[in-house]
Amino acid sequence: MQTKPLVAEFLGTFTLVFIGAGAGALAAATGIGLVGVALAHGIALTVIVYAWGAVSGAHVNPAVSVALAAVGRIPWRQAGLYVAVQLLAAAVAALVLRFLVGTTGNLGMTLPGPDVSVAQAVVAEAVLTFFLVTAVFGSAVAERNGNAGGLAIGLVLTMDILVGGSLTGASMNPARTFGPALAMGNFDQIWIYALGPLAGGALAAWVYDRFILREAKPRRKRR
Repeated sequence: MQTKPLVAEFLGTFTLVFIGAGAGALAAATGIGLVGVALAHGIALTVIVYAWGAVSGAHVNPAVSVALAAVGRIPWRQAGLYVAVQLLAAAVAALVLRFLVGTTGNLGMTLPGPDVSVAQAVVAEAVLTFFLVTAVFGSAVAERNGNAGGLAIGLVLTMDILVGGSLTGASMNPARTFGPALAMGNFDQIWIYALGPLAGGALAAWVYDRFILREAKPRRKRR
């Protein structure tokens, strides 16, 4: 596999975690609140898609890479390399953040809210990731939104965080959760942010691939 896509995935994931987790960490100090954190993530992802989409697909999320592989859109070997690079980039981004801001705001860690059960957290992450991966398939795989694809994907991330931020932190991305968890040395309930996004992403990929993309293919005329 070429090096360029892996470099693009590293830089894209680094950007998302550095900006997203950084906004989360500084939200209280800067007063930007949940809306500001949502916009930071959404704008960052939009920029990433336009900057790196043509190079690697700009997955920047293990849930996206696994979802695409699960329905045969990319090889599993490629997905595995992408996931490894995404986790590495997230770790580096979080460590750089810790150097800059210390443990302020727990480095934007994503954790379930105090009144959110484990089951609720898994379901919330799955549903939110379902929306995100559906947008990826509609915009990037099916290419239905043309040059507006990056904006559509970024807006879905924004809307998901506006709803789910107070429930689970609205990660939708195992790498986004892994980086700050590693930098803080706190892996409590990290499995929630692997199970929920991976399940929701895989379901979205199967639904879109099976019922939208296949149905859209023109039927051959009978002779």
